[in-house]
Amino acid sequence: MSMTTPPLTPADYLKRILTARVYDVAVESALEPARALSARLGNTVLLKREDQQPVFSFKLRGAYNKMAKLSPEQLASGVICASAGNHAQGVALSARTLGTRAVIVMPVTTPQLKIDAVRALGGEVALFGDSYSDAYGHALELQAAQGLTFVHPFDDPDVIAGQGTIAMEILRQHQGPLDAVFVAIGGGGLISGVANYIKAVRPEIKVIGVQMSDSDAMMQSVAAHERVTLADVGLFSDGTAVKLVGEETFRIARELVDEFITVDTDAVCAGIKDVFIDTRSIVEPAGALAIAAIKQYVEKHGTRGETYAAILCGANMNFDRLRFVAERAEVGEEREALFAVTIPEARGSFRRFCELVGELPGASRNVTEFNYRISDAKEAHVFVGLTTTQRGESTTIAKTFAAHGFGAIDLTHDELAKEHIRHMVGGRTGLAHDERLLRFVFPERPGALLKFLSLMRPNWNISLFHYRNQGADYGRILVGLQVPASDHAAFDDFLQTLGYPHVEETGNPVYRLFLQA
Repeated sequence: MSMTTPPLTPADYLKRILTARVYDVAVESALEPARALSARLGNTVLLKREDQQPVFSFKLRGAYNKMAKLSPEQLASGVICASAGNHAQGVALSARTLGTRAVIVMPVTTPQLKIDAVRALGGEVALFGDSYSDAYGHALELQAAQGLTFVHPFDDPDVIAGQGTIAMEILRQHQGPLDAVFVAIGGGGLISGVANYIKAVRPEIKVIGVQMSDSDAMMQSVAAHERVTLADVGLFSDGTAVKLVGEETFRIARELVDEFITVDTDAVCAGIKDVFIDTRSIVEPAGALAIAAIKQYVEKHGTRGETYAAILCGANMNFDRLRFVAERAEVGEEREALFAVTIPEARGSFRRFCELVGELPGASRNVTEFNYRISDAKEAHVFVGLTTTQRGESTTIAKTFAAHGFGAIDLTHDELAKEHIRHMVGGRTGLAHDERLLRFVFPERPGALLKFLSLMRPNWNISLFHYRNQGADYGRILVGLQVPASDHAAFDDFLQTLGYPHVEETGNPVYRLFLQA
């Protein structure tokens, strides 16, 4: 649009959305109730399943609508785009459908899954920079050099109109009351299309934009009344990692979006789990932003009986990232609390601590993690994870520990602890003489650990303990025990009586290199 062209109104966008060409490649995605999440929140949550599009994202709607309107000459020359992945797949599929060449510039941080998917669709991939903005600048250089048509991922009226067909479908699929639609924001194309349609047709419905707390360019821009360029963006939600939002999308969001919410990584991981519980599908981080925001919105406002729609905007998740998501989901939902606990380095202290955990007020709790390595003759410092049932419990639990003589620091919201320290507890020590190292498989049930402790001889000191609940029926535990040579026969009898599968690792060279003095 030129500077002299008057801005498009919601009525203008409504016409463009109603005539958008998207269904040559896109499908009308389902709008499904999230029954488990709705019951837990006391509000009806509807999931708009854009994760089920042919490229597992909504992005092909806007890309195809833009490209289908290009002239034969433009299509003959080819198109180019910059994208963190989902728009790239939409452009590549649209180019294949329309029989044109597509050059895709992607940040080097793009998940391999998305790079491979673009190439499989016939796109020519060029990797450049760490973010969308870096890739965008390089794409403009290639566009000028090769005479290609640029297909913007968000700052284009035809792209915006294509994305707006999602709102058209939501209002057609759901005839009842709808209080708010929650929409993830990267550059702003999706929320611009959704907001224009809803405010033209059902202006009473709130449009709520959601951003990552470390990638909130739109929210900062609206607050500053001008576009703000972020110095850096978080890359966990790579689909929304945009340093600078579009001119047109900024104008629209500032005028039409009712509210903005930011969510953090842990909340998004919990949202991915919530979607999986209700659908048995795994969305990418950007796809779970809306779910995380709904939960935050309900908690803040205390709503009951309302109806919300969440757009699950993508499912291009690298499988390897699931390890991180599973690790952080429980903390994000505050179903797990983490502590650094100091206990006396005396025989029986570990057992007394475990018994205290079982006596904590509230619902029965499980130990989800326990990391310990002997390091001091008087005090032991352990890293502990416990299940919780509601937000804010960690503070109360820490106070209970302290009241019973176990100094505790609440680490539930400590990023260093969650990201690194939990994996680094251990090391060499001269105190662990006569140590034998064993890997056990424990049945994942209450009392399994206490059985182990009660069968041990009092003079066998635990010098190392590592356990992390992995959500399976059996837990895997690494234990160091100080057993005098004269007790080896009795220790072997103990292992036989215990009956838990085990492997002795005392002779393992890894143990000697990293744990044994």
